[in-house]
Amino acid sequence: MATASVNGITVSYTDSGGDGPVVVLSHGYLMDSSMFEPQVAALAPEYRVITWDERGHGGTRATGPFSYWDSASDLLALLDHLGIGQAVLGGMSQGGFISLRAALKAPERVRGLILIDSQAGLEDPAAVPAYEEMERIWLEQGPEPVRDVVASIILGPPDGPVDYAPWFAKWDAIDREEMAYPFRCLVDRDDITGRLGEISCPVLIIHGTADAAIPMERAEAVRAGLAGSVAMVTVEGGSHAANLSHPDQANVAIAEFLQSLP
Repeated sequence: MATASVNGITVSYTDSGGDGPVVVLSHGYLMDSSMFEPQVAALAPEYRVITWDERGHGGTRATGPFSYWDSASDLLALLDHLGIGQAVLGGMSQGGFISLRAALKAPERVRGLILIDSQAGLEDPAAVPAYEEMERIWLEQGPEPVRDVVASIILGPPDGPVDYAPWFAKWDAIDREEMAYPFRCLVDRDDITGRLGEISCPVLIIHGTADAAIPMERAEAVRAGLAGSVAMVTVEGGSHAANLSHPDQANVAIAEFLQSLP
């Protein structure tokens, strides 16, 4: 992967190159840029597809506490580094949190948004204690005691279409102390639901019906709050990472959305 020194950190990223319209894809919590391999394969070379590792994930280190607003600044600084004025921003879960904030910070830079199993609000208060406990166990003992539960939440059931093994290997390699920073960013984030009306660019929402982390009504709330045109695609049986569990459906929806943009 290439690296860029931006916004005070070193970001790892991939760039398919070419002179097509730019699409930047931002991954979810505990994932990395490789989760979009099915989308890069489907979209390039017609589109210039950029994926990147966010703070505390993959090849990008987190050196201290940060917020999703900081991550949005990282994303915009990466665009600056690559000489890109405007792009379609896509994101799965926390990647959507980041993309929405980038659209609020710099609306002129955002041609459109693709939100995959994401939302604008906070974590369900009823779920936070369980997440905190899984984080405590992971930090103290490593991922093995909780990784099956975590994988089922993100990737779907163990007998589903997504292979757990590559992600288990990645999770085993994560620096436990550093992991605390992205976790606190996730659970302590602010609610931007009240600002969705400031976003007027075209938006595609893709959401799996079997998403165990973010219920469908959260996606509906985003659709209701946005000011511009919104297309919503429901992926029957799709996991929290619907672009991985059902890549063909996600790829068709993304391609049609990109082709519809002026």
